[in-house]
Amino acid sequence: MWLPRRCPAGAASAALRSLALLRLARPLAALPRRGYCVRTAQRQGLLFRQLFEAESFTYTYLLADAKTKEAVLIDPVLETAQRDTTLVKQLGLNLLYAVNTHCHADHITGTGLLKQLLPGCRSVISRDSGASADVLIGEGHTLRFGAFALEARSTPGHTDGCLTYVLNDQSMAFTGDALLIRGCGRTDFQQGSPESLYRSVHQKIFTLPGDCLVYPAHDYTGQTVSTVEEERTQNPRLTLSLEAFVELMNGLNLPKPKQIDFAVPANLRCGVQDVAI
Repeated sequence: MWLPRRCPAGAASAALRSLALLRLARPLAALPRRGYCVRTAQRQGLLFRQLFEAESFTYTYLLADAKTKEAVLIDPVLETAQRDTTLVKQLGLNLLYAVNTHCHADHITGTGLLKQLLPGCRSVISRDSGASADVLIGEGHTLRFGAFALEARSTPGHTDGCLTYVLNDQSMAFTGDALLIRGCGRTDFQQGSPESLYRSVHQKIFTLPGDCLVYPAHDYTGQTVSTVEEERTQNPRLTLSLEAFVELMNGLNLPKPKQIDFAVPANLRCGVQDVAI
């Protein structure tokens, strides 16, 4: 798991000297968007944990301001809500939001139970999802926690209500099922559209800085993180033309998710609300 590191004082000074020389040698527009030390400095004070649920291969992400202790949790799963609650309490965090990237079909969200376990926590989902939540959001909405914020980008295609959450310095993107590591979410149910998904990824995710870290909702091959540049150049589906992508997605003939018949109805109510603690 990647963790932020401080830049040594000597390294920072050397980087500044190098940057000054580069400015003399070439125009500012030609410089990289951010150097390593600048990027890590922007990330100081962010607590980050990537968690995993093995049955549905779902990643849950905890982000918090280490100073104010305000936190958000992305894509919690019902079966691991107790684990997440324990971690939040151990770290002394105040969980403001339990956020879903979309209305999931392969697991029941943990937001309903988390609201019981952590009073004051509010559930969040896209207003285009058709699901209930305390906070319904859309394109451009920001969720603030301490000095940090997540910007919502509407990325439909897997479902109508898919959102990608981008950290305020554009160093991390939580892409849900829209963009996976060397793959993407299916488009054959829940208002899926391969044309919409292709445009969403290319217009809303691939336009982020190349070194922006990509954290998906699932991975089935043991990978944990990618980058925008990697997926822009290496993703075997999304490097195709639009026409070829549509043909590929329409011909996948995937089996129905095992939990869809009870997961989707529960997730439309933002998770199981009447689970005994």
